[in-house]
Amino acid sequence: MTATGRPAPADRPRTPRPPAPARPPQGGLLLVDKPAGRTSHDVVGRVRWLLGTRRVGHAGTLDPMATGLLLVAVDRATRLLGHLALTDKQYLATVRLGRATDTDDADGTVLPPDDPAAVAAALRVVTDAQLTAGTAALTGALLQVPSSVSAIKVAGRRAYDRVRAGETVELAARPVTVHRFQIVAPPRRLTLPAAGVSATGGTEPVEVIDLDVVVDCTTGTYVRALARDLGRALGVGGHLTALRRTRVGPFTLDGAASVFDPAVPGPDDPDVADGSLGRALVASMLTPEQVARTTFPVRVLTAHEAAGLRHGRPVTPTGRAGTVAALLPTTPDGSSPTRGSGTAQAGEQLIALLADSDGAARSVLGWAAG
Repeated sequence: MTATGRPAPADRPRTPRPPAPARPPQGGLLLVDKPAGRTSHDVVGRVRWLLGTRRVGHAGTLDPMATGLLLVAVDRATRLLGHLALTDKQYLATVRLGRATDTDDADGTVLPPDDPAAVAAALRVVTDAQLTAGTAALTGALLQVPSSVSAIKVAGRRAYDRVRAGETVELAARPVTVHRFQIVAPPRRLTLPAAGVSATGGTEPVEVIDLDVVVDCTTGTYVRALARDLGRALGVGGHLTALRRTRVGPFTLDGAASVFDPAVPGPDDPDVADGSLGRALVASMLTPEQVARTTFPVRVLTAHEAAGLRHGRPVTPTGRAGTVAALLPTTPDGSSPTRGSGTAQAGEQLIALLADSDGAARSVLGWAAG
């Protein structure tokens, strides 16, 4: 017992781990809809706890304020993460013009403008055409300066750790491609309290414009940096107030699972206690074969080719650039598996991931045992 009367950590009852569901030996890929306020690592920890395995990893970190699609690999399927072609992503976001923050998003501290009256005047006269032109100017191949409060490492330390320690961090611009930065709803003109904005600390209202946008971009693009740069270009400041990832490579939110029940946010949820949530996650897993078919071009193997690849021998070249999935049909009709079984189905088996080299297709990831 502590001095405050609360149980000491050693005295607190431990939440019993739910019964671990049976998992396919090859593992699988979960499409998870991350809620706001949770880190990507929180999601990984939750999946580990629900499924009773430490072998869980994710691709593509989401900030705590962001929601949406997070790819989570379980057990042996974690080996696939480094090979997945996930360079293109899509987001729905809300940009607030008229206020800047030190993190370029809603989690940061509002930065007072040098001239609040000039910002207010600029917002009152900006037109929809100017807003559209501003977003169009931030599309294509760009050199983008990432937000200083980011996970990028500077001399071995995360940029956000250096900023929190009081350091001034200036990150170098890096090449990104924004395929689409488009306003998808009429701009909303709002009036907000001025706390933290007015240079005089007054209480006069502050005008802002909220823009709902869709962004299609490459990996490494900071959507909050787009909000910041749009605000700067218009001379009014800007930051991101909402962000939802809707697509990663070929994967979408369609059928994505929730691992946190917002109505019962804890282990007392009966679906957690009896293991049914864990079983539902396993049932929703994409098998390695499904992941391969969704992500890569496919090379259908003969039994002889599959046997050779299992023993490290190359096969004839695929004639394709990049990675190709090598699949072996295991039924006469070679039918493809359907999503949702949680197990490798009769129909085909992933043998390896291939890449052409020196006149042959060679394994870059051996999957099936010899």
